[in-house]
Amino acid sequence: MNWITILLCSFIVIGTFLFWEFIAWFTHKYVMHGFLWVWHRSHHTIHHEPLERNDLFALAFSIPSIFLFYYYSLVVYNPYMLAVGLGIFCYGVFYFIFHDIIVHQRIKWRPAKRSRYLQRMIHAHYVHHSKHTKQGCEAFGFLYAPKKYEPKNFSFRKERHETQ
Repeated sequence: MNWITILLCSFIVIGTFLFWEFIAWFTHKYVMHGFLWVWHRSHHTIHHEPLERNDLFALAFSIPSIFLFYYYSLVVYNPYMLAVGLGIFCYGVFYFIFHDIIVHQRIKWRPAKRSRYLQRMIHAHYVHHSKHTKQGCEAFGFLYAPKKYEPKNFSFRKERHETQ
């Protein structure tokens, strides 16, 4: 592979990763809080099981990446389509770390130092989960939350000094 292909593939991975935020937002708002609420409802209720019906979405969202990796590496080699698959995969890894580990603590770990950005993202997700119905929710994204979701009591300097 030459350096132009590597550069193009890098841009494709990053672009796909960022575009997948739109896909996740759209799906979260119109599918999960729409006709597939029957799956997503489990995520808006308190439970003590390690898995929930909502986890079926992780399986569904992994299908495009798996297909792209399989088809464009074993059937018809295409590095650009593999880059798309890698971008989707990277978004899935980000989602798992941010959503399942950092926010929902499915594995007990949270960074000691949290940036203003991370605090805003966590707070936006908690605002989203303040509703236990499919209507009336807001903040459907995972990479971006508007400044209105910045916690009022968060001070970057205070946070930085408390954790040192």
